Amino acid sequence: MGIQILFYAGIVLIIGLLFGKIAKAIKMPNVTGYLIGGLLFGPSLFGLIFGNGLISADAIAGLSLVSNVALGFIAFSIGNELKLSYFKRVGPGPIIIATLESLFAILFVFGGIMIYLWIAGQVDNFHIRFALVLAAIAAATAPAATLMVVRQYKAKGPLTDTLMSVVALDDGTAIMFFGIFVAIAKALSRTEAATTPIILQVFEPLWEIVMSLGIGGILGLIIVFGCKWFTGRGNRISLVVAAVFLCVYLADIAGASPLLACMAMGAVFANLSPVYDLVSGLIYFVTPPIYIMFFVLNGADLNLSVLKQIGIVGIIYVVLRVVGKIFGAWFGAKISKADKVISKYLGFALIPQAGVAIGLSLVAVDILDFETAGMIRAIILCATLIYELVGPLVTKITLKKAGEITTEA
Repeated sequence: MGIQILFYAGIVLIIGLLFGKIAKAIKMPNVTGYLIGGLLFGPSLFGLIFGNGLISADAIAGLSLVSNVALGFIAFSIGNELKLSYFKRVGPGPIIIATLESLFAILFVFGGIMIYLWIAGQVDNFHIRFALVLAAIAAATAPAATLMVVRQYKAKGPLTDTLMSVVALDDGTAIMFFGIFVAIAKALSRTEAATTPIILQVFEPLWEIVMSLGIGGILGLIIVFGCKWFTGRGNRISLVVAAVFLCVYLADIAGASPLLACMAMGAVFANLSPVYDLVSGLIYFVTPPIYIMFFVLNGADLNLSVLKQIGIVGIIYVVLRVVGKIFGAWFGAKISKADKVISKYLGFALIPQAGVAIGLSLVAVDILDFETAGMIRAIILCATLIYELVGPLVTKITLKKAGEITTEA
């Protein structure tokens, strides 16, 4: 595409700025405006009328690097919230909540699908594996939209602090539970079970987590020492940007999670560097164009045609995942004796789901036939469309009801 990609990058930013302003005017989160702007001018709607989107499919593919970079910075920022001093003060509550909200999202979806299959008379080995794989994806929560809402409205308080910690920990718990449930699904497949011991299938996601933490941890230490050597603001910004780029790349080629690796890098930096507040503040002013492009491109990539493919199983997934998240967060908050505001509201702020879930859906091809795997992908894509459009607004309302958004941004 060559230099033409700069034209599309400019168009994407202008669309984001305009629709962010419109969203702000009608009291909606900016991120919702970015997504709607991308959806309107992407191939799905604009292309339906004019044959191609103002943001074409080629442009989305050409700017795909933006998504990787944006997720890296988002994960790094969320990792900055994982300070040991915070966990010493609040105890293991966020870890318990993150574990249970992920687990119950899976259990509720799996239970709902199994009840439907029982009513439909389709409870057999194949459909059980289908239910396990689809339910396993329910654990994943997208941190990007949550971070954008918190930043836009400058939300502060116990619910916001817990939310940011839970969202950060969610990536690890989601990968772990996904690995366990998919291992069970593979074990039910005689061919797969005969070639790969189930113990190795269970430990595979744990190895992915260890690899991610290792890569992120090492690069985090490099930033810590680098910020002692480089004292200029420009040099420190450049160092962090370089570290994010390298972290995303190294995690990807190592088969680890770039999100988890960048979170680990941010956590190491936040806990060991005396200047992390200053450096994070500088990065905050660099990333807005990247985030705007990320969400507009995500909106442009949403395909409304998948809505007709969702069916009853898709509705079960969309509804019961949210119910499971809400119940799991409430239960975890009760067990850990968290503030009442956390048990009452936290689950409602865990609705968004995006890139990680779509990535996990690709694993279905290794377990089920191509057509059924395609059905799972369609359900996840449709759920992503719904969650990404509704989630940020629900998060804003939730934080406002909790009294942690005091002024409109």
